[in-house]
Amino acid sequence: MTPAPAALPPFDAEQALRLARETFDIEAAAVLGLKARVGDSFAQAVKAILGVRGRVVVMGIGKSGHIGRKIAATLASTGTPAMFVHPAEASHGDLGMIKSIDLVLALSNSGEVDEVTTLLPVIKRLGATLVAMTGRPQSTLAQHADIVLDSSVEREACPLQLAPTASTTAQLALGDALAVALLEARGFRPEDFARSHPGGALGRRLLTHVRDVMRTGSAIPRVAPDASFSDLMREMSAKGLGASAIVDAAGQVLGIFTDGDLRRRIEAGADLRSTTARQVMHASPRRIAPEALAVDAAEMMEAHAITSVLVVDAAGVLIGVVHIGDLMRAKVI
Repeated sequence: MTPAPAALPPFDAEQALRLARETFDIEAAAVLGLKARVGDSFAQAVKAILGVRGRVVVMGIGKSGHIGRKIAATLASTGTPAMFVHPAEASHGDLGMIKSIDLVLALSNSGEVDEVTTLLPVIKRLGATLVAMTGRPQSTLAQHADIVLDSSVEREACPLQLAPTASTTAQLALGDALAVALLEARGFRPEDFARSHPGGALGRRLLTHVRDVMRTGSAIPRVAPDASFSDLMREMSAKGLGASAIVDAAGQVLGIFTDGDLRRRIEAGADLRSTTARQVMHASPRRIAPEALAVDAAEMMEAHAITSVLVVDAAGVLIGVVHIGDLMRAKVI
């Protein structure tokens, strides 16, 4: 028979909160300890990574492996080509993914993990630069490394001093510090980050241009300046944007008429039946270039409380219109 599970002691909320606060203190101290120790070896690591012609290959086992995956992902998304290779898989063929032009960043708090230390002579024979991130600067891993990053901590947050806690936090912070130093050294810009994240909100905001979302051709509501008020209303209704541009024979924008203009004129008691588009239009409407970012169009709409912006070329000719609904569908706003 399966033995019955042992009964849990009564839950102590105060004890849970005390341990949480103590964990924060221990892990904060671990990160601040890195600040006091960071020095020439860190700068050497950054310089070595900048000079790599291949990729940064991150390795680690267990909890260090999980942190290594995150570091590799952060490096890759901030301009440094990187990938994670599991040490155990490397021993069974994946080592072929590492070339002499690569740099290996190996993580191990003890620096004595068999799956990692077994690979060290092979990595050295390949000629790849080896950077060690370890909590024991005198470990086997450190002795084989070209550069050693000291990630040691005074103690783990785990009360039993068994589960990696503060040590993995230190590794994570040290990896983030590398990524930040590297992206600054590379002149990495928000636009570069967006290109690595085209599906994210930042990518859409920085990569989507007005030309990508604007309506063109017959979808643009427009009438001539001598068009009757009835024709103007029919064009606005047919195109469904609540506005129409007024353009001359060459396509130059003269003005715009919107649902808001119609409401204000009716409230003022104006008789619009015999008017022309020129007589009711609002001159000098807001315009934007097709190469502008779509987010700029969104900001223009918000700033001026409008829902559509006319798109014109360098000569002022109407070539499109962008509506707030188009920006919402493109997830720019």
